Amino acid sequence: MTRSDASTHEPTDPGTGTGTGTGIGIRAIGVCLPEHEVTNAQLVERFDTSDAWMRERLGITGRRVAGPGEHTSDLGLGAFEDACKRAGVEPSDVDLLICCTFTPDHMVPAVATLILRKAQVHGVPGFDVNAGGCAGGVFALDVGHKYLRSGQYERVAVVVADTVAQLNDPDDRTQHAIFGDGAACYLLERCEGSPGIGRTLLGTDPERYYTAYVERVSEEGRPNRFSGANLTRMDARGVKDFALTVVPGFVDDVLAAADTTLDAVDLIVTHQANPVLVRELVRRLGQPEDKAVVVADRYGNTSGSSVVIALAEAERTGRLSPGDRVLLLGFGAGMSYGGTVVHWCGADDFPQREW
Repeated sequence: MTRSDASTHEPTDPGTGTGTGTGIGIRAIGVCLPEHEVTNAQLVERFDTSDAWMRERLGITGRRVAGPGEHTSDLGLGAFEDACKRAGVEPSDVDLLICCTFTPDHMVPAVATLILRKAQVHGVPGFDVNAGGCAGGVFALDVGHKYLRSGQYERVAVVVADTVAQLNDPDDRTQHAIFGDGAACYLLERCEGSPGIGRTLLGTDPERYYTAYVERVSEEGRPNRFSGANLTRMDARGVKDFALTVVPGFVDDVLAAADTTLDAVDLIVTHQANPVLVRELVRRLGQPEDKAVVVADRYGNTSGSSVVIALAEAERTGRLSPGDRVLLLGFGAGMSYGGTVVHWCGADDFPQREW
């Protein structure tokens, strides 16, 4: 089949992700993290804090932070190339590249364009989406899913990348303890014999807009729309309250849409706000902690990419097998939230095609 034939595919059913025996699956996930690690001991040297506080209150021992000259597009490129390598395809074999970020290298053009440039890929469209941060790992997946389901594309790369630690308030010890930089990439294709990615539910509570946001401040300290320092502002208690009071009810809706139950789900992969909160959320859902996947203890909260990085780790450590069901949850600034149940596909679920 050639690329020009892609538009002849019958779209899958919008409610279930299935149609004529096919679904949309995650063929591979790529990950790219900065080499530079900031340890708890290093933060203790800078701030009035302690290793015990960071371990006990957050569950974090280290976080990866981009170095000088290391940009969102660099991390996104690394994740994109890693996903392609794991799938055994060339970067030029994708039909569409979507980048989800709120920390672009430049306001214009899109980071997706720069990733394609650095990958030396031509003739492939690319654009950015900004889901507002930590929910992006699910929002962007839904965008890519829908483009594939349209029948117009055969292979879609969805990069989720942010250098969120660069937005830390210099004087806020909690932000420096929580946030890290990172990127991940879903490589999406049609799969056979599996539902693949299920129906995704999305939500936003605008009344909680100021629970977590990034403020741009001029040199004089006044709010400024287009120039000046970008600094994270976060009500940590508000984020925790949202995660533990709103998200559990939302999970019920996601499971109902997937016609399944929590007990039938093999893994729960949620946004890595911090390990302590992730484990508490799983307990609130009435599930054993060993169903949770935790990576923020080593990498910090990498915003939208965190849920994708956690999903990749589950696959690479053997915690995911073909046919397993994964509850995928993202939540964060907005406050926005999204969830879906993914049926994990194996290599045999993706038919070989001629390009």
